[in-house]
Amino acid sequence: MITVVSDTHSETGHELAGRTRDAVDAAEAVLHAGDFTTESALDAFHDAANRLHAVHGNADTQGVRDRLPSARTVDLDGVRVALTHTERGGETGLAMFGRQHGADLVISGHTHRPNVTDVGDLVLLNPGTHAEPRSHPVTHAELEPTETGLAGEIKRQDGTVVEAFGVEGRT
Repeated sequence: MITVVSDTHSETGHELAGRTRDAVDAAEAVLHAGDFTTESALDAFHDAANRLHAVHGNADTQGVRDRLPSARTVDLDGVRVALTHTERGGETGLAMFGRQHGADLVISGHTHRPNVTDVGDLVLLNPGTHAEPRSHPVTHAELEPTETGLAGEIKRQDGTVVEAFGVEGRT
């Protein structure tokens, strides 16, 4: 399983709880779309997660920015994933970012609002926030390999599925 989180916004720790904590513990890889806030929160994630792939966000301290890129691309289970915190231009900007990186899946954060959008040649995923919900639910995403790509679900902290989706890999 691959677990996707974003927007920790912590001064001290990873703020993982409930199903989100269980998903991070069970994950072969964890993708974090930025806004840890402090190096302490980033270090806590490194301690909690198996392979952590992360980017920095707009609310991260300089220490976090020095340790993480603003964007990265990883290949997981036959799917190319482009990871960023946010891109100017909203959905169009994210789609352009994904195409520039040859991605099948673009993961972003920033809005704290969980969302999946299929734009034809790629899927845009915002897992929401696992720690600072504001007016949105506390959520994360879980991805499982399939024969042709990934099956995904956005889940609440109690494990309730908010939305299911699929991502086709390029072969």
